[in-house]
Amino acid sequence: MLIVKVNDGGLDKAIKIMKNKVRKTKLVQELRERESFQKPSIKRRKILLKAKYIQEKFPQDDNVVVE
Repeated sequence: MLIVKVNDGGLDKAIKIMKNKVRKTKLVQELRERESFQKPSIKRRKILLKAKYIQEKFPQDDNVVVE
């Protein structure tokens, strides 16, 4: 549960803080995910496809050594 304190007439600021909290906690994203059941295998497949996309978009140099 998100809590935002509203001071004297600071409703606009409180709304802005609430929007930021919702965005940072990914509340809307979680609600959309819970609308329907998704099989674990499909979840894994989505994660792997996203990782593959990121690797292709941001390739790493071959001569970089990671320890």
